[in-house]
Amino acid sequence: MARFHTLPVTAVDRLTDDSVAVTLAVPEELRTEYRHAAGQHLALRRMVDGVETRRTYSICSPAPENGEGPRTLRVGVRLVEGGAFSTYALKEINVGDELEVMTPAGRFTLDPAPGLYAAIVGGSGITPVLSIVSTLLAREPQARFCLLRSDRTSASTMFLEEVADLKDRYPERLQLVTVLSREEQQAGLPSGRLDRERLTGLLPALLPVTEVAGWFLCGPFGLVQEAERALRGLDVPRSRIHEEIFHVDAGAPALPSVPAPAHSTVTARLDGRGGTWPVQDGESLLEAVLRNRPDAPYACKGGVCGTCRAFLVSGEVRMDRNFALEREETEAGYVLACQSHPVTERVELDFDR
Repeated sequence: MARFHTLPVTAVDRLTDDSVAVTLAVPEELRTEYRHAAGQHLALRRMVDGVETRRTYSICSPAPENGEGPRTLRVGVRLVEGGAFSTYALKEINVGDELEVMTPAGRFTLDPAPGLYAAIVGGSGITPVLSIVSTLLAREPQARFCLLRSDRTSASTMFLEEVADLKDRYPERLQLVTVLSREEQQAGLPSGRLDRERLTGLLPALLPVTEVAGWFLCGPFGLVQEAERALRGLDVPRSRIHEEIFHVDAGAPALPSVPAPAHSTVTARLDGRGGTWPVQDGESLLEAVLRNRPDAPYACKGGVCGTCRAFLVSGEVRMDRNFALEREETEAGYVLACQSHPVTERVELDFDR
C-alpha cells in the first residue's frame, strides 16, 4: 500500500535553466518501503494554505541491487508553465528542506535480462529511462541498449552529462542518438521533429527493429503516439511497446461517454479494509472514495501516472481518459479510479490487488 513519509533533501542540482535534480535521503528504517524497480516514480505532496498539491516525478537513479533499499532517491523536475510544484522545486527547495514523498509506484519498468532494448524519449522523458539504462547495463553484461532522445536544444537537454558518462562507460553496449528539434548539430542527425514518417525511415537504419526485446517510449503525448504508430507500422508487436506519458495536451481525445445512473454506490477495498459510499453526480470513483478514505492512492488525477489503478471487481465503469494502463491491464479488469465513472448502480473496486 502506497504511503507518504517525510524525507530530507540532500542535494538540488541545476540541470538546465528550467530543470533540477532533487536528491532525497532515505532513513534506514524506511529503505525497505522505498525499494524500487528501474523506471518507477514518486509522488511528492505539498500543502499550501490548506490546499494539497501532488505531482509525480520519475526516479532517475539506478535501482538498488539484491533487493536492498536505497540510501538516496533522485528525481528530475522540469518547470511547467504555471506549475505549482515545479515552480516551487526550481525556485524554493533547498538542501535541508523536508518533502512528503509517497513510496514508489509505476509499471514502466524493465527487469534486467540479456537482449537488445531501445527507447525513444522526448525532453524530461529521459528521467525514468536513465534509471532503466543504467540499471540494465550495470547488472546484465549481455544486454545492449539503443537510446534515441529528442530535445529542443542542447542547452535544454536534461541529464546530458549523466548520459554521456554512461556512453563512456559502455561504449560497445549503449548506442546514443540525439535529435534537436530547434538547433542544428555539427554532427549527427538533422534537426527537426520526430514524427511517424521520420521514425519509420530512421529506426531500421539504426537497429534491427523487430529483434528489440522491449521498446520504451516516454515523453509528451504527441511523441509517444507517433513513435507507437511508427513501431506498429514496422511490425513490432504491441506487447513489446511500453509507454509513459509526461504531458497530455488539452485537446487529447477522451474515451467515449456513457450515461451514468441516477444513483450509484462504490464499494472499495483499501489496505485490507472496505466500505461502501454514494457517488455524487459528476464525480469520479476516486473522488467518492477520497471523501471517506483520504488515504486512497493518487497523484496526478489526469489519467497519466497510474497511481490510482484499481481492480474492477464488479459493475461497469467508463473512463474519461487512459494514458497509464496497458491494454493487457484493462483487459484484465484494471481501471484508473481518477478517470472512472459508474455505469451501473453498484461498482466495486479493489485497490489492494
